[in-house]
Order: sequence, then C-alpha cells, then structure tokens
Amino acid sequence: MARLKPMPEGVFMRTVISTPDAPAAIGPYSQAVRAGDLIFLSGQLAVDPATSQMVEGDVAAMTRQIFANISAVLAAAGSSLEKIVKATVFLVDMGDFAAMNAAYAEFFSADPPARSTVQVARLPRDARIEIEVIALA
Repeated sequence: MARLKPMPEGVFMRTVISTPDAPAAIGPYSQAVRAGDLIFLSGQLAVDPATSQMVEGDVAAMTRQIFANISAVLAAAGSSLEKIVKATVFLVDMGDFAAMNAAYAEFFSADPPARSTVQVARLPRDARIEIEVIALA
C-alpha cells in the first residue's frame, strides 16, 4: 500500500512530466504534472505518438490507444496503470459506453480506480473519446 509523505509547510513540489512515447501537447499544457505524491495527467486522445494521427477503428480501439498513451506518460513519471486512483472518461456519444467500458476493463482486472464518465458536446481534434487520470507516484 502506498503511503503519502507529508510535505514541509510552505514547500510545494511541482514537476512537469513529458515523454516522446505519448502524443505531444497540442496547446499550452503539460502531458502530466507531478505534485507531491500525485500525478495529474492531461486528457489523452487516441493519437498514435509515432504518426501524430488519430487511430482508426471503433471506440474500443481508441480506448486501447489512449491507455497506451497514459501508460507511457505514467512510466515517464515512474508510475503505472496500477497506481491510478481516479479516471475521468469523456465520450461524445454515450452510445459508445459499452465498447469503451469493455476495453477499459482489459486494463483493470482487479481493484479498478474510481471513475466518472460524462458525455460532452465536442472534444479536441473531433475525437470521440478522451480520458484523464490521477495516479500515485
């Protein structure tokens, strides 16, 4: 079980995380930021970091690419999927929930993180799905 270490009063540690193994930010934001013992990942799209193009296929294939990207960013931060404590899934069409949920379950066979799933009007690059997570370092 991970233990959070208290920070001395007045000390704030913030580290920007970046890796070429995940898609580069498409705006003024970081792939992730570590603050103390938590890692906050920006939302990930189903972009192949090698081509900078959205992957083809259904929402299940997109979910798998997103988790490959999330895994790469977490690895760069010294963390892993097993240390995710909260995920937020943004879907353009809640009709894609079942396909997303089935692919999502492939990554969390036991003790999945807390999660919210919301339908949104539009996502960057007209993506159908975006996922952001918070993980332990």
